[in-house]
Amino acid sequence: MKDNTNNGNVWALMPIALFIVVYVGSGIALGDFYSMPMALALLIALFAALAQNRREGFEKKLAAAAVGAGDANIITMCIIYLLAGAFSGVAEAAGGVSSTVNLALSFIPPNFAVTGLFIMGCFISMAMGTSVGTVVALTPIAAEISHRTGISMPLIVGAVVCGAMFGDNLSFISDTTIAAVRTQGCKMRDKFKANFLIVLPAAVLTAVIFSFAAGGAEYVPEEELEYNVIQVIPYLAVLIGALCGVNVFALLTGGIVVSAAAGIITGSLSWTDILPQIGSGMADMYEIALIAIIASCISAVIKHNGGFEWVLSFVHRRMSGRRASQFGIALLVSLLDVASANNTIAIVLAGPMAKQISERNGIRPERSASLLDIFGSVVQGILPYGAQLLTAAQIAGIASVAIVPWMFYPYLMAVSAVLFIVFSKGGKISHGA
Repeated sequence: MKDNTNNGNVWALMPIALFIVVYVGSGIALGDFYSMPMALALLIALFAALAQNRREGFEKKLAAAAVGAGDANIITMCIIYLLAGAFSGVAEAAGGVSSTVNLALSFIPPNFAVTGLFIMGCFISMAMGTSVGTVVALTPIAAEISHRTGISMPLIVGAVVCGAMFGDNLSFISDTTIAAVRTQGCKMRDKFKANFLIVLPAAVLTAVIFSFAAGGAEYVPEEELEYNVIQVIPYLAVLIGALCGVNVFALLTGGIVVSAAAGIITGSLSWTDILPQIGSGMADMYEIALIAIIASCISAVIKHNGGFEWVLSFVHRRMSGRRASQFGIALLVSLLDVASANNTIAIVLAGPMAKQISERNGIRPERSASLLDIFGSVVQGILPYGAQLLTAAQIAGIASVAIVPWMFYPYLMAVSAVLFIVFSKGGKISHGA
């Protein structure tokens, strides 16, 4: 039942709590945090939201959910996900991943292995737009370096995951970036600029720390690293085009064409392979697109039942002022990420509330988008049950908790973001804006 006061209805937030209990509870009970399909957990939460507020008919609440699912930003987000998946599928099939990894490895000095892996992870994840994909590509190399040099396995794997989280937070084709930009209504280029200024000090300091932590251990590959620059061009083209402000639909469509051309020129793809690879890449994004739609439905019903009003009222009472409101946005997305172990879903759920908080307090959309993406990545990077650390640990044959102490970049990114909130005077919407 929705409160008649302006403070909203705290019980309208119950579906989020239920989602946390179902998703995290099943992970604890079964010993596997990925045994419960996230779409199913969200669907249960959606049914709970629709069952609330009995003063209104089910059809009316279902209509509110449909409005959320059909939101222009959500539909745009899903289309971008599909295009990004198609690009990744064709680029990888064309040999882009192996060539990019080998090209980067060939430039790493022998005594710069750990820091080099971190920097390489930054570049690859930013180009490919996937932190888990970067972890899968680089962790076997990190494990080999550890075995041959005696460098601590958790340390060197931590360097890989740190680099992966850099791109996860900044890449123009990352699902987290797409979600943050679309929910806050800003341009990708503007968000990148605001975001980059915050995380750059953390990235530089992380590279320095890894240089000292490695103790000067050297690594020389036993065999020649083969790569083809043509296969790397699609990633570079998308990266440069995004920085130049090219429309994301044109950018990704062009990236698909360039990737297909690179594959045909180098002989790694035939004409008959292109369409199946596009379809396969899109299929990899079906789940995240479906999850985004269901999460948007939940947010819409929660808003309809007064949940957003309660959150806004709470933030206004406890965190009045522009700086405090930014901390409120950071806390909101962090808690949702802890609950879901998925920073994209945390951003989709927190995004509409963060937008209202930022609009009420005069915070620029690119600043609120940056905060959502940064703190989502901070938490995701240190969760032992998050996909990034679990994947890296499984490949390296170690426990995910062993990597957590070496995740310098997320820790420093959090410190940098907090200092930026406290001391920066930017990010406020001027009266003429």
